Amino acid sequence: MMGFGMLGGMALFWLLLIGLAVLVVRLLFQSGSSGRNNHAHTPTSALEILEQRYARGELTREQYQQMRKELQELFPQG
Repeated sequence: MMGFGMLGGMALFWLLLIGLAVLVVRLLFQSGSSGRNNHAHTPTSALEILEQRYARGELTREQYQQMRKELQELFPQG
């Protein structure tokens, strides 16, 4: 007959093994994404963010035009 200590020890072993597997998978995915050129997908200006929001349909044409006008007034292109 197995004692509670052995059963608890096996449960702890499996929990640690599963936790280790999850950690390894997370590290692999993080290192894989950090090695790529992530800044290519990051908006670099307020105007780019605005354009992306308009493209996704978050803004109406009027909202887009008004915000674009305001951004150009705030940040005139030299």
